[in-house]
Amino acid sequence: MTIEIKVPALGESVSEASIAKLHKKVGDIVKADELILELETDKVTLEVNAPKNGVISDLKVKEGDSVKVGDLVALMQEGGSVQAKPVASSQGSTNMQASVAPNKISSQHELSPAPKKLATENNINTSLIAGTGKDGRVTKGDVLDVIANGTKTVARQNPLQATGSKPTERVKMSKLRQKIAERLKESQNTAAILTTFNEVDMGAVMALRSEYKDVFEKKHGVKLGFMSFFVKACIVALKEIPAVNAEIDGTDIVYKNFYDIGVAVGSPQGLVVPVLRDADKLNLAGIEKGISELGVKARDGKLTLPDLAGATFTISNGGVYGSLMSTPIINPPQSGILGMHKIQERPMAINGEIKIRPMMYLALSYDHRIIDGKEAVTFLVRIKELLEDPRRLVLDI
Repeated sequence: MTIEIKVPALGESVSEASIAKLHKKVGDIVKADELILELETDKVTLEVNAPKNGVISDLKVKEGDSVKVGDLVALMQEGGSVQAKPVASSQGSTNMQASVAPNKISSQHELSPAPKKLATENNINTSLIAGTGKDGRVTKGDVLDVIANGTKTVARQNPLQATGSKPTERVKMSKLRQKIAERLKESQNTAAILTTFNEVDMGAVMALRSEYKDVFEKKHGVKLGFMSFFVKACIVALKEIPAVNAEIDGTDIVYKNFYDIGVAVGSPQGLVVPVLRDADKLNLAGIEKGISELGVKARDGKLTLPDLAGATFTISNGGVYGSLMSTPIINPPQSGILGMHKIQERPMAINGEIKIRPMMYLALSYDHRIIDGKEAVTFLVRIKELLEDPRRLVLDI
C-alpha cells in the first residue's frame, strides 16, 4: 500500500515552509513515527514523521525547496521493500529527449510545487535558469530573482563566487531569519521607539546567589541564575506600570492582566523568543526551570508555535555575549523590552567613598505612543530598586 506524506498544517497564519533537512532517502526503511524530514517555517522547525512502518519509495522534494500546506513531499510503501527506480537507457527516445532539452531534464522536470507554480503564473521558462539549489535544482528564490530582474532567463554563478578578485558567498536566508528581519523592520516602522537607561548594582543579588546556590540546586534540581530575579522584578514593575504590559489595537489600548514573559535566546536558526507562561505565579525555582526547559528546546530545534506566541513583555540578555550596552528592539505588538547586559566592575561613589562595585547597565526600549517617559523611567527605577535589595522580592514590598 502506497502512503502519501504531505506537508501538515503549519500553524495559524503560516502557509509556507522550506525543506530544512532530509533525514531519509529513497529505499530507506522507516519505522512508525521515525523522522523523515524537517520543515522550517518563519517561526519554528517542524518534524515530519512516518505514519507507519515501511520503505521510502519516492522523494518529491530536496533540501531548500519551498512547499505549502498539503504539498506531497514523499511516498512510502507500507511494510515491504521498494525496488530501485530504473535508470533510463542511454539510447532511444530517452536519449533523444535529453539531447533536445538537457536543461529541462535537469531543472524544470525536478521543480517542486512552489517554484513551478510561480514560474507558470509568470510565464517563465525554467529550463533556461541555472538553479542554485542542491544538484542544480531551480528554487523559488531563483524564479523570484528572474521576476525581479525583469527577464525570462538568468545566469547564476555558484554560491561561492568572485566579485572582481574578492571572493563572496551567497546564502539563502532561512524562513526564520526572513521573519526576524521582517518583524524587526516592522517594529521600527510602526512603533515610536525610545530607550531609557539606568544602572544597577548587582552586588546584593550576587551575594544572595552565592550564599544559597548550592542548597537551591540540591533542593530544586536547577541552578539559581540571575534571570529569575529579573523576571520577578519585571513582574512587580509591570503591575505598577500596566502600560508597559499593554498593547495598541487600532485606536484602543489593551491592558493585559496576565504576565507571559518572553525570554530572548539564541538558537542555531537565529534569535527566538519563547514564552514563560503565567510567570507571576512562579517562584524563583519555577522560573529557572521554565527558562531552562525553553532554552533546551530552542537549542534542539524543538520549540513549537505555542511556545513562541503571545508574550506580553520581553527580556533580552545581551550580557551573555559580552554586550555592555545596547538598545533592544520591541517585539510587536508588545510595548516594551528590557535589555540586560554584562556585569562589569566599575568605581562607584558610595556615601562619599569610591568603591569597586559589580554594575550592569539596563535598557528599556518602549513604545512612546502608549508609554510616557515618566512611566518608562519609573518602571526602570523600580527594577533597579528591587535588584539592589532583593529582599523586597521575597517580602513583596
